Order: sequence, then structure tokens, then C-alpha cells
Amino acid sequence: MRQKIIILALVAVAALTGAALGAYSYIFLHKNSMETEPYSIYVDEDDTADSICAKSGLGWRFGFYNRFMPFRPRTGHYIVEPGVRSLELFRKLRNGAQDPIKLTVPSVRTLSRLAAYLGNQLMKDSADFATTFAQEAEGMGYTMETLPALFIPNTYEMYWDVSAKSFMKRMEKENKAFWNDKREAKARAIGLSHVEVSTLASIVEEETANDDEKPMVAGLYLNRLRRGMLLQADPTVKFAMQAFGLRRIYNEHLRYESPYNTYLHPGLPPGPIRLPSIVGLDAVLNYVEHTYIYMCAKEDFSGTHNYATTYAEHLRNARRYVQALNNRGIK
Repeated sequence: MRQKIIILALVAVAALTGAALGAYSYIFLHKNSMETEPYSIYVDEDDTADSICAKSGLGWRFGFYNRFMPFRPRTGHYIVEPGVRSLELFRKLRNGAQDPIKLTVPSVRTLSRLAAYLGNQLMKDSADFATTFAQEAEGMGYTMETLPALFIPNTYEMYWDVSAKSFMKRMEKENKAFWNDKREAKARAIGLSHVEVSTLASIVEEETANDDEKPMVAGLYLNRLRRGMLLQADPTVKFAMQAFGLRRIYNEHLRYESPYNTYLHPGLPPGPIRLPSIVGLDAVLNYVEHTYIYMCAKEDFSGTHNYATTYAEHLRNARRYVQALNNRGIK
């Protein structure tokens, strides 16, 4: 009889132990997701514990953990790895152990477009970035016209909830890293400041999308600058008018009054007409030396140019291009 009682007691203990282990496993060792690929959770300033609970998929476990480890929302981007345990995910969110994102700063034409893009990619909205651009420019040594030269289009790792001001500081740091001793020396040899290199590079980038041709175009504009000639760059007219869709430039456009119109005003415009890429910046620093001072888009619409040293030769090139435009009905 005694032996039977002992056996029953052991069975009961085993059952209770098994139940306890099962409950522990169900609560603490539960895998939050059956996903086979990582996915992201974004926690913004408006999120509450309830909304984060819904985003995380933790369900009732969130409330259970919260009783013992009070939760305070922390903004950020959090990567959920396949098979992560529920408690581990809760702790990650609770501790604000966020993961950086890869942000590509694009080569856009205007600061307003940059602000809009950043507002879509980061937690802060476009108004935050636009306001901060205006507030921080002078303190960083820029005007609103020259500020585009601060940004070096590239892909950077940073936190999704970075403040607009911190973003600007990061861009300032990346700008200084870009302008290393080698690039500094090349800019000095050309006789241009960082902003001037960026401004010329922005014109080059608008003139041609062909990376191999960019150093050639840069050399042509440097020849014009050194001779004191007007740059007469069509992209500066488009920027002045904010008419980026123009396919043909007529005399009426060339008369548009703006400090950016290089048909009317000598030298470089007040600042970059887009955020030039690293390729564009390096094209100016590594320009091709030649004697050309005129260029015209090729009549085959390849995106490259015919070059000329004399105005007569340039007029012949221009006539071929205009005829090609007319043949295609492009106005």
C-alpha cells in the first residue's frame, strides 16, 4: 500500500512538474513568429503600449510580461529575427535596443525634395527637415543656396528615429570625410572651393547621365570659367524656372531673370542645382583637359554630346540636333 502511495505521489509530482515546465515554456520560451525571414517593427512617437503590443504580435504575453517588467514605449526600428522568443522580443522593445536602417541620400534637385524624401524614410516628417535645414545652414557655414553642397549622396547606416538636427550633424561629418587630403589638393589645384566644385558638378550631372562623359563636360565648363565666358548651361535655366520637364530651350527661356541663369550672369550660379553624386564630384576633380568650349547634344539622342572649339563648328552641331528634334516633333 505504501509503495502504491509513493508511486502515485511521484506521478503527481511528475505531472505537476511537467505542467509547470509546459507553462514556463508556453509563456517564456514561446517563439513569437513562424516567419522565415526577418521583418521590421517601427515604433514612433505616437505609439502606446497597446499599439506596440499589436505591432509585435505578442498578444496576451505582452500584458503578462508587462506586469513584472513595466513597459515604456521607445521609438525606433526593430528587426524581428525568425524564431525569436516572445520574451526576448519584449525585452528588445522595452530596452529600446533598436536596429539601424540603411538610408540612401539621393541626388535630388531641390532641398524641398530632399526634405520630402527624408520625411518618408525616417520618423521625423518633411516639415521637421525643411525647418532644420533653414535653422542649421548658417551655423554650418552655408546659405540656403549653398546648403545642397553639404550632402554627399550615398548609403548610410543610422537610426530611423534620428532627429533632423542629428541628421544634419551626421551629414556634416560625412562631408568632412569625403573631402580628404587628396580631394582637397585637387580642388585647390583647380582653384575652386568645395561649394564651387559641388555647384559645377551639379551642372555636369544635369548635362549628362553618362558617367564616362562627365569629366569631359567638366573640362569644357572649366575652360569657359577660365576664359571669363558665360557658362550658358541650359540646366541652370531649367532650375531658375523650376521647369525641369523642358525638353527644348528657346530664346524666351534664356532671358528669364534669375541669378541661376548662366546665360545672363557670369561665373557659377549661387549654389548647386542638385545634390551631385560622388561620381559627379570626382568628375570635376578629375576633369579631362582639352580645348573645347562648345558642346551640343548629339542628334542620335544617345545622351552624349558633340564638342567644338569654334563657334562655327558648334553651329553646325546645333543645326543637326535641332533638325533631329524637329523630325521627332519634340517641342
